[in-house]
Amino acid sequence: MDLEGIRVLDLTRLLPGPYATQLLADAGADVVKVESPDRGDYARSMPPTTEGGVGRLFDAVNRGKRSVALDLTTDVDREAFYALAADADAVVEGFSPGTVDRLGVNYERVREHNEDIVYCSLSGYGQTGAFAERAGHDINYLAAAGVLDATRRDTDETPRIPGIPVADMAGGLFAAFAVAASLLSRELGNGGGYVDTSLADAALSVSQPLAMLAFDGDPRPGRTPLTGEYPWYDVYEAEDGEYVTLAALEPEFWEAFCADADRPDLVDAHGTTDPVEREALRAELESTFAERPAAEWERRCGADGMVARVRTPRDAIDAAHFRERGVVHDGRVGFPARVDGDVPAAGESVPDLGEHTGELLREAGVDPDDR
Repeated sequence: MDLEGIRVLDLTRLLPGPYATQLLADAGADVVKVESPDRGDYARSMPPTTEGGVGRLFDAVNRGKRSVALDLTTDVDREAFYALAADADAVVEGFSPGTVDRLGVNYERVREHNEDIVYCSLSGYGQTGAFAERAGHDINYLAAAGVLDATRRDTDETPRIPGIPVADMAGGLFAAFAVAASLLSRELGNGGGYVDTSLADAALSVSQPLAMLAFDGDPRPGRTPLTGEYPWYDVYEAEDGEYVTLAALEPEFWEAFCADADRPDLVDAHGTTDPVEREALRAELESTFAERPAAEWERRCGADGMVARVRTPRDAIDAAHFRERGVVHDGRVGFPARVDGDVPAAGESVPDLGEHTGELLREAGVDPDDR
């Protein structure tokens, strides 16, 4: 996997779009952030910040990119953007629908300067549909997609905000996939194209285990196979007050867990559909897990019994496993895959606002002094 030689113009801000283009940068693409001269990406100054005063969110998803400061509301800078686009392979924009039309940098206008461009729009609800004009943030998209309803144990509880912005991250992942797939399609002779991606669509897509049930009814929280219906797929409190997860869906893993937990008497309870038997099994598991600390349960049953300790975010980034994998390095979480044994990574520097304006414009044949 090597996108060296691919240039991506990044018109996105905050998290979903920059995460998408960070993945492309880690894969080797030359990602150019096109930012407004007055403020740039809002995440630059959002707290918390690094010791250097850079927003940690910005630092996390803008490594190795170059920044050009352009005021796209002016004719001269819009022309400069067209010059950059003429030599680019992809454009990713994250404005609300209609904004790139007003700015004059939509797909149709860019294609006049580069007919093979891959152009990806990433918005909350997409460019079409009844919700297209709505503004929103992650929990709005999760609510619209039916995901937030499943974050509680039962309907008596208030839906809970997930620990991470699921729609934002899933949308960023899908946008990166869509760009890479479109670039491949272009290389196969199909030309460039326009991709309309949506954070709400992405949230609905990753909800397949719930969606498949919804076509036959209305799955309720806490009553589906992966949201608390099964005692053998749940979270339990350990002796030390920490928590462990048990995910022994398959009989062979349940048998391994029962052996490691010294509870062979529970083997036959797996798969029961009787509500009374399930609750009795859950009670047995609660009392069993309460006998030992979480770390001990993971040592005893983690290898083949489908048990994992619930770590804090700090525990996770400090874990030897993720550092050995290379996904955690240099104070950042990087590309989540190894390619030929190595972890792809962009440069570690984070660009200042407009830091590369001069060099990028000169590369595009534009004299910076003429602006």
